[in-house]
Amino acid sequence: MANFVKYGKIPFMGTMNVSLPEDLIEFVREQTRGGGYGNNSDVVRDGLRLLREQKRDHTVLKRLLGEGLDELAAGKDTPLTRAELRGIAHQAKVRGKTRRSTAV
Repeated sequence: MANFVKYGKIPFMGTMNVSLPEDLIEFVREQTRGGGYGNNSDVVRDGLRLLREQKRDHTVLKRLLGEGLDELAAGKDTPLTRAELRGIAHQAKVRGKTRRSTAV
């Protein structure tokens, strides 16, 4: 199991052996060959960071959905206009594009 120990401001990284199917091994190699990553570990670390972010987002969305459902059950619903819905959709698109552009 990998342990990260901080010494001052520089994190020391542990190592971990991971078994991957051949298609994922090739994908990692392609990412490294493509020049976007310095080595295979960089690819895996980036993928794990994205997974962690996705899990956090999922947790937040679940909580917000629960709050919304509780409000609906309590009769606290507020109808949205078409313009408000379009604005929400636009904000979601902008956030999604921003995330995708900063993910690599």
